[in-house]
Amino acid sequence: MSEEVYLGLGSNLGDRADNIHKALSLLQGKTQLKAVSSLYETAPMYFPSQPHFLNAVCCVFTDMQPFELFTFIKGVELSLGRRPTLPKGPRIIDIDVLLYGSLALDTPLLTIPHPAMTERAFVLVPLVEIAPEVVHPVLKITAAELLKMVEGKEGVRLWLPSRKSGSQDAWSALAHGSTGPP
Repeated sequence: MSEEVYLGLGSNLGDRADNIHKALSLLQGKTQLKAVSSLYETAPMYFPSQPHFLNAVCCVFTDMQPFELFTFIKGVELSLGRRPTLPKGPRIIDIDVLLYGSLALDTPLLTIPHPAMTERAFVLVPLVEIAPEVVHPVLKITAAELLKMVEGKEGVRLWLPSRKSGSQDAWSALAHGSTGPP
């Protein structure tokens, strides 16, 4: 049975947009991509002496269980060149499991919903773009309601909009199954 899963993607090294595009393409290897937000540029939140991030959120359907999905995602990051750095430091790609259906899970390896998503405008802005009514399974409030409460929204700047009205740019093409270049 497929689960609806929301993933946060971020990059601040190299060709940031291409890194996210490649990650989305690789995610399609084992998931069905349903929706992809626009790209948003944000200043680094925790470690300011690094390049700005591009961030996006995607919705996928998967038959993988949470830990299998987590392992797959870490493999995608590794295949794109992610290497250990400072915590919250610069990275080629970062992919986080934000929501996995209505699951609440808290283990040393994986916590779902993502424990910091409620304080991150760079996650909530793109999440609300594609799923404003998705409900946080612990707090029992929608993503749109969470966004109203978070600080820093003004620092999340639209970088590349998605096109949801049938045009085939890189992001909408990915959401419709194409893996061609942007």
